[in-house]
Amino acid sequence: MAAGVYLHIPFCKSRCSYCDFATDVYRVAGVVERYVNALCREIHSAAAHEAGQADSRFQDGIETIYLGGGTPSLLEPDQTKAILSAVRETFDVSPDAEITMEMNPATVTPEKLAALREMGVNRASFGVQTFNDRDLKLLARGHDANDARSTFKMLRDAGFANISFDLIAGLPGQSMDDWKANLEEAVAMQPEHLSLYLLEIHEGTPLAEQVRSGRRTPIDEELAAEMYELMVDRLTAAGYEQYEISNFARPGYESRHNTKYWTLEPVYGFGVSAHSFDGKERYANIRDTAEYVRSIEAAGDAEDFRERIALASESIFLGLRLNKGVHLEEYSRRFGPDLVEEYRSEIRYLVDAGLLETVDGYLRLTRKGRLFSNEVFERFI
Repeated sequence: MAAGVYLHIPFCKSRCSYCDFATDVYRVAGVVERYVNALCREIHSAAAHEAGQADSRFQDGIETIYLGGGTPSLLEPDQTKAILSAVRETFDVSPDAEITMEMNPATVTPEKLAALREMGVNRASFGVQTFNDRDLKLLARGHDANDARSTFKMLRDAGFANISFDLIAGLPGQSMDDWKANLEEAVAMQPEHLSLYLLEIHEGTPLAEQVRSGRRTPIDEELAAEMYELMVDRLTAAGYEQYEISNFARPGYESRHNTKYWTLEPVYGFGVSAHSFDGKERYANIRDTAEYVRSIEAAGDAEDFRERIALASESIFLGLRLNKGVHLEEYSRRFGPDLVEEYRSEIRYLVDAGLLETVDGYLRLTRKGRLFSNEVFERFI
């Protein structure tokens, strides 16, 4: 089974108010260079460890590469080239691999984008979040709406024919008119893919403290639900297909890399806090950047934990994230029991509540179920 590679680049120009990812502010170029060297070493060390093993994780080739973060577009072209070269030296990378880089507005130039295209980067995941400058300040994004517009034009001019936008609904103080304006501008720009999320406020983030102290109004859950409904209607009318709870694409432009997570295909992660799944076990690296670098420099490895996962139950709630749902015959073939019989009472309850349905051999969320997906997933954990 062809796999994916995830590469975590933790550096950002500034830290967003809602972010709880493993990130560091980009300050000293030497620190970044040391991190890139460590990342390349981890990739090569993994290959050396796997060499000669009959059940090597890496024997089936790679069809997606994803540079996430953080803000990978802050890297210099020679740093990105070194990382991608390490991947190609380690893995059998498909000639038509989907190679995605996360990019934030005002972090690229035409020259950098041309260099990335030359390296084979063929997909941009573009962190817009909102076209409202007030909300961008709330999120501490470090760019304004015009930066987003000009960067999108640069991407098109550089030949990127596969661009994804991220947008966030349910921001404190965000009105329905604000959200409509975001959707209309995104649709008018015609990216190939859109990832639209309802804001989650994580403990320990500046935004969580602002809400707790009363400086920001809490999220209006009823309004956020209405925003989600509007999102589905507007994007469907514009020709986008919802293929996952938060993701919409023009036909043929679904994220091949992210789909691997939802279908439990192998993804090998490298870098600080990067998570991997080899088909049986999930494992992750140290979350602290400095500690990660020291561990790689000392031993070539920075694994922090490893666990064997319950594949059957994970395949249900991950598969239900996809609009097509879980294929019932495939589930039985892979795991043995009949899913409908195994979870008879749970499924009956969820069907009666209008949250689940069976269509053409698939168990899937209804439109209402996608809005209350977490409540559905809890029934299968």
